[in-house]
Amino acid sequence: MECPKDLRYTKEHEWVRDEGEGRVRIGITDHAQEALGDVVYVDIPEVGTSVAAAQPFGEVESTKSVSDVYSPVSGSILERNAALEDHPELVNQAPYGNGWIVVIEISDRAQLGELLDADAYQRFVQEPAGG
Repeated sequence: MECPKDLRYTKEHEWVRDEGEGRVRIGITDHAQEALGDVVYVDIPEVGTSVAAAQPFGEVESTKSVSDVYSPVSGSILERNAALEDHPELVNQAPYGNGWIVVIEISDRAQLGELLDADAYQRFVQEPAGG
């Protein structure tokens, strides 16, 4: 399971990349995409939509199931990955790259410190109830 050290993670299996200037890029983890199987559709909110930390803001549909995507932080959607409309499989192929889901303008940077670092996330998914 890939788990880049420069990212922060949630227990709902989202990752966060701090891009500075109040911007964070969000996606689902390698562990999550692997558990989902082949992603066939990603539902993403429009630019300008407000999101709240720990609340669902979209869905990822796979051949196995539909799963909510939770916002790791509060803020508003600055960008959405339009490539996912025609190529949802990018979530499987490059979960930490071209498979990102949204960019959020974060309302409280302190929320980043509440997220898991890579080591803590790896321990979490290895726990019997974590993954």
